Order: sequence, then structure tokens, then C-alpha cells
Amino acid sequence: MNCPVCNQPLIILELNRIEVDYCTNCHGIWLDEGELELLLQNSDEKNKLFNSFLIDNKSKEKSVKCPICFKKMDKIICGDKNKVTIDKCRRQHGLWFNKGELISVIEMGSLDKHDKIIKLLREMFSYNLS
Repeated sequence: MNCPVCNQPLIILELNRIEVDYCTNCHGIWLDEGELELLLQNSDEKNKLFNSFLIDNKSKEKSVKCPICFKKMDKIICGDKNKVTIDKCRRQHGLWFNKGELISVIEMGSLDKHDKIIKLLREMFSYNLS
């Protein structure tokens, strides 16, 4: 599978028994449908985060295509306070996170800002998170 932003091959990394597709060139991350839910532990914050997802039809960001179906993805605004825009496949194949977006979304949907998923992300992508 190739990166939807720079078309470079994605490498597969395992994060908490979840396969994460990572671009070593632009540092984006692809999560298949349902994998973000698995990364976020059960919490009211997680539900609140998913309820905040809104399609942004006015986004000025360049649109990208799903690396699975090659169809244009929707721009999704996440969060109530600190908004992050991510890309979501219209056919529910998954989510694309540009550099640094995944950790921001996980921090929004997690009660514990120092949980093991965030620590793992910081270790795996230490120089590429910001």
C-alpha cells in the first residue's frame, strides 16, 4: 500500500497488537477502520471524541485518496476545543493522519494523557510527532 500524500510505500509497524501503516517519507499514519477505536481505551472521552467528528466541506487542505479504494477521502474535523483535521475514507476503509495528528487525536480521546499508547507513539515516532 502506498502513502496517499507522497505515494511512497507504507511500512507496517505493530502498536499494541494493532498494525499501523506508516510513511517514512512524510510521517503520515494510516489506520484501518476500527483501529482508532482499539487504540483508544473505553472512556466517555472516546465517545465524546467520536461524536465530535464532522465532515468539513470547506476545508482548504489538499484532498487525498484512500490507499485502498483510491477514492477521494472526506476531511473530518475532530474535537471540540483543539480541533484536528484528518482524512476519512468515504467507504469506511480507514483514517489517514498527517504528521503529528494521530497523537493529538489520541490525547483528545483518552482520559490519561500519559497512557501506554501515547508513550508507545512517542517512542516509535519520537522525532516525527510534531
